[in-house]
Amino acid sequence: MERFKLTVRDASRYRILYIIVLFFNNVSFIQLPAYPALFVMFFWGLYLVYYKIVREECFDRMRFSVWVLAFLATNFLTMLINISVGLVYNLIMMAHISNCFFVFYGIHTEKDLNTKGELYKICKFIIYVTTILGVLGFACLMSGIRFKIGWTNFIIFENRYTGLYTNPNILGFISVVSIVCCHIISKHGFLVQAKRGRISRIWLAVCLSVNLISLLLCDSNASFVLFICYVIFTLVFYYFSMSARMPFKQAMIKLLALTIAAAYVVGASFMVRIICQRTISSLQSSPQTVTQEIYDAPGGGEMKESFITAQTTESETVTFKHKNKNLDSGRIKLLQESIRLFWMSPVFGISNGNIIEYSQKYQNGTFTMSYHNNDIHNGYMTILVSTGIMGFLFFAVFGLRLGKHIIFNLFKRQNAASEDILPCLFAFCCSYLVYSLFEKALLYDISFMVIWFWYMIGMSSVYLNKYEPLVGAHYNLRRHKIPRHMI
Repeated sequence: MERFKLTVRDASRYRILYIIVLFFNNVSFIQLPAYPALFVMFFWGLYLVYYKIVREECFDRMRFSVWVLAFLATNFLTMLINISVGLVYNLIMMAHISNCFFVFYGIHTEKDLNTKGELYKICKFIIYVTTILGVLGFACLMSGIRFKIGWTNFIIFENRYTGLYTNPNILGFISVVSIVCCHIISKHGFLVQAKRGRISRIWLAVCLSVNLISLLLCDSNASFVLFICYVIFTLVFYYFSMSARMPFKQAMIKLLALTIAAAYVVGASFMVRIICQRTISSLQSSPQTVTQEIYDAPGGGEMKESFITAQTTESETVTFKHKNKNLDSGRIKLLQESIRLFWMSPVFGISNGNIIEYSQKYQNGTFTMSYHNNDIHNGYMTILVSTGIMGFLFFAVFGLRLGKHIIFNLFKRQNAASEDILPCLFAFCCSYLVYSLFEKALLYDISFMVIWFWYMIGMSSVYLNKYEPLVGAHYNLRRHKIPRHMI
């Protein structure tokens, strides 16, 4: 019994398993069995939130926790003001948000934890699994095999490569994450701190190649922007690290060089994507469609059997391009409607669980009962509509305070030859903030994307404990002392 309690209270083990479960929720054939596991993990996370707040009192050790508390309180108040059919969904989101803040961002409050070792295990899992899934996906693609189960297509989805994942955009994001993991694992300083050995360079090379080609073929513009921004923000660090005493003239020269390098990265990336798509398109075999059909069995029709048949079909050549030629993919329409929803309750918002209902009931809106429309495909606008100006300001202050301290310590204390992983974490988090302008990816979504972002934020905050130890400085507020790190 005591061992069971220790396991349930092991936040590190929970984070590893939760990320793995959320990852497999995006993989075909494994997705359905992963949902029951996700259900269990959700309640485990809820218990950990309670345990960390009440029993471990992590709130007092959490950096900028005053703003976290203010944001959570605004969410709760908004939920009470807008009690509707979305109440259950809002409660679930409240638990999810608390999990993001206290279990993932709050990793820096945990004592005697080898955070680098934990990250190493997760990166190793992602590298190995994405490589295997990528190789299998390419084997199906080049041999002309397609899968269609019910209404979902795998390998090719709407003229775009989706591999063995459930969606091309998911494939694109996971490919970028895998590339970032390869970058992290390649850092010698990280391996020393994690007390782990290197992964085979051949395996890393295959992983990079497979995931880069997958990113190019899935034609996910948002994920492609995420990758390009990661490269650019990495260059920003290399150009301006240890820049405290940099002369103005030298800074301007480096800024000009960075601008030219960024323009080259953008142009070269899009050119390589076009070349890769055309080359693979010309090399494909004739497609075979593998479908799963369900039919009524003889004798009453209550029993149903499933079978898989393979058939060769004539179809148009896959070009790996969006069939939808609309560049914004309907996001401008969603943005326009979200502005109208915002003005319904600009101060405290309408609560996230009411977005669909209020859109249909009061705005004659375009939101439909679809899994992706609780989020407006813009993380910032979703927070603004859900919690109003008050919640958005609390969230923004938290983000700006955290970002300021991380950036200050990164550029002051690390140089271009750094073998640590803080530059990687910085580049990914900044890139993700750009990515959130186009995807449902910042907070209000129980997904691998959101949890991975908060895990990276949490790992970044670990460095603040290293560079800015908690020394007991306080602010005085009406005879009460508030630890400085909480504000």
